[in-house]
Amino acid sequence: MALQKAQKAKKDADDLAYIDPVKAEEHRQKGNELFKEAKYPLAIKEYDEGLRRDPKSVAIYSNRCATYIKLMEFNTALKDADKCIEIDPKFVKAYSRKATCHHFMKEYHKALKAYDDGLKIEPGNKECIEGKNKTMTTI
Repeated sequence: MALQKAQKAKKDADDLAYIDPVKAEEHRQKGNELFKEAKYPLAIKEYDEGLRRDPKSVAIYSNRCATYIKLMEFNTALKDADKCIEIDPKFVKAYSRKATCHHFMKEYHKALKAYDDGLKIEPGNKECIEGKNKTMTTI
């Protein structure tokens, strides 16, 4: 029992020592470059490493969400969007990406709700307005 506690304490200490927001930002930048080159699986690997370095980074979760959307892995993208909202409920782009996932999954009522939630925070957000109009047109 004592050995298990010691192993867990060591693992927790190692995880804490691994956290480095500066290196996480470097991985995010590399991931963004790969995203622009349409190398989505490689971008996800960079974003994953960035999240290991900084598990509270809203930007990395948001970027990984966009990458999963490009790969049409909407359930996984939705988890990242929800995580963004959990970390920062005022981050409007997360609501837009969440709504995009719901739209592509043909859950239009959920997409409209997510767009509305984003518009409550930022009423003039272009992405939310255009996305909501697109969803209404689809319906």
